[in-house]
Amino acid sequence: MDKIAIFCSASGNIDPAFFEKARELGDWMGQNKKTLVYGGANIGLMECIAQAAKDNGATVIGVIPTKLEEKGRTSDLLDVTFRTDNLSDRKDIMLNECDVVVALPGGVGTLDEVFHVMAAATLDYHRKKVIFYNINGFWNGIIDFLSALETQHFAHHPLNNYFAVANDLGELTELLK
Repeated sequence: MDKIAIFCSASGNIDPAFFEKARELGDWMGQNKKTLVYGGANIGLMECIAQAAKDNGATVIGVIPTKLEEKGRTSDLLDVTFRTDNLSDRKDIMLNECDVVVALPGGVGTLDEVFHVMAAATLDYHRKKVIFYNINGFWNGIIDFLSALETQHFAHHPLNNYFAVANDLGELTELLK
């Protein structure tokens, strides 16, 4: 798995622990010659992981919607830039460009991206998994929710076919091998 899509927060006003873990992952990606595929913005965890990955030798692919580009939010770190008209196109391009998806802490946009990938997998559009990087238990509520969907028979297949959970960098890197 050489091309890793990262879904994560664009907020800069979050717990510094999330930035530290994003930096660690970016360092690992660069040191292991991985390609980062991400939203292409110069803010929040997005810019943090891109900077760390780039500083350590990773190729950085950004997929930036025109609304963010118009606001001057395009990162200067991009080796390859895909421009999209909207968020739907952005998700599809990111999914097409990657081997696996890692979800760092994020908001509504990150949730949208995660569920887009998982829903497409349930219909066999692809076989890529989402790995929830569960920093400080951030994803516990979503993981419990997914379990409840299964228990209450709202899922046609075991949902762990479409996602995995990593609680620390060691677990995450094992899943990315």
